[in-house]
Amino acid sequence: MELSFSPPSSLGISALNTHRNTSSHQPKISIKPTSKSFDLFFKSSKPFPSSTEIYSLKRSSKLAPNRHYRRNPIWACSQAGAAGSDPILNKISDFKDACWRFLRPHTIRGTALGSTALVARALIENTNLIKWSLVLKAFSGLFALICGNGYIVGINQIYDIGIDKVNKPYLPIAAGDLSVQSAWLLVIFFAVAGVLIVGLNFGPFITSLYCLGLFLGTIYSVPPLRFKRFPVIAFLIIATVRGFLLNFGVYHATRAALGLPFEWSSPVAFITTFVTLFALVIAITKDLPDVEGDRKYNISTLATKLGVRNIAFLGSGLLLVNYVGAVLAAIYMPQDFSRSLMIPAHTILALSLVFQTWVLEQANYTKEAISGFYRFIWNLFYAEYIIFPFI
Repeated sequence: MELSFSPPSSLGISALNTHRNTSSHQPKISIKPTSKSFDLFFKSSKPFPSSTEIYSLKRSSKLAPNRHYRRNPIWACSQAGAAGSDPILNKISDFKDACWRFLRPHTIRGTALGSTALVARALIENTNLIKWSLVLKAFSGLFALICGNGYIVGINQIYDIGIDKVNKPYLPIAAGDLSVQSAWLLVIFFAVAGVLIVGLNFGPFITSLYCLGLFLGTIYSVPPLRFKRFPVIAFLIIATVRGFLLNFGVYHATRAALGLPFEWSSPVAFITTFVTLFALVIAITKDLPDVEGDRKYNISTLATKLGVRNIAFLGSGLLLVNYVGAVLAAIYMPQDFSRSLMIPAHTILALSLVFQTWVLEQANYTKEAISGFYRFIWNLFYAEYIIFPFI
């Protein structure tokens, strides 16, 4: 999709000519664009501006509200209406936008999809025990997981402000859209709300797992431990929280809510193993777009040590192992898995991964290409949870 601006149609030109013929004595008015940034926008050769560029354009428009863009009167009128709106509502809207970016939406999608898929699987295995009274409990559990996710990514942003100003300047604290004090209030709220919800609804064992996840997220980011400085420990923390704890904990809690003891099923054992290895790949590849800032602040990652190309190939190789394992599981355990779905779905996902790795190679590992590759890794992550209830 290419963003473009269409000039007035021939109808508008015809009307202008008619007006000129009937009122030729009126002086001519020369209309010239007054915004350099507007012209630069149209001269840009990039079909897909990056998130940083879009955010910078948005910020520049906020910093210069009095500029007049005569080239597009509809846009100018909308800006005039926005300028006259309630400043309190504007502040609320800006705060909501900052909070949403603070939550790192791509991680929320992974958490929500994962928990929903595991609950769906447990219900599919025990359809006779489904009760409408469990719906509220399920939504409270999902909210608690989102709170835990918000706490972990939030505490990381609080202690990574300097690095984020280089690597992720669009994040709200680094961009100055959210104060550190407000960020602290949010992460404290997330932690307290999450622990209370889990403690009141899911018992001491699940509460202990939830607190373990918060603890691991804390020591990952917070000095003096700040284990994100050590690649191997950092990878293990991310894989444990997003892989084992999430899948095991949600499935265990769902079975307990249904009045059943915990029992591994082949599909749940598969997804827990698959996603734990996948989370390890995410932990490895997440540093690919951040090499510049990590080197500046002496953060040791595999990407800074081994290079972007080697880590991209390592991550792709580990995911291919995952997909080959999924196909083999379907072949050798037909009584537990649906061959008609498992084999073609994972074959297609594996081939798409190979293609995206080739695209990254052809792009010579530019920052935009690396960011696109990392987003694709997350899309593969979402795809696995989407097909999981049906395998």
